[in-house]
Amino acid sequence: MASTSSTPVEDTIRRKVTEALSPTNLTVRNDSHLHSHHKAMVGSTSKETHFFLDITSPQFVSKPQPARHRMIYALLKDELEREGGIHALQLRTKTPEEIEREEARKQSGS
Repeated sequence: MASTSSTPVEDTIRRKVTEALSPTNLTVRNDSHLHSHHKAMVGSTSKETHFFLDITSPQFVSKPQPARHRMIYALLKDELEREGGIHALQLRTKTPEEIEREEARKQSGS
């Protein structure tokens, strides 16, 4: 069945991350329009090349940032290697506990 979505790469990212990491929060932001003028993007027909992912997942507990990022790169390996696929991926990876601590710090600092 052919996808009728106008954002198939974003849909794939969302599905793969959700299935693998059961995130408590997942924000997928397509920043491709901000980079369409870049030399590397000239001639690219894809409108889904640059993404920012904000992922909160219990799967990240006791893993340092580089390991968390490697998990995401491994998940999205096909999309990163494909011609016209993901060109750039910006990641913010946190555990639910880290988010709680950030919130607590914000509240105590105000």
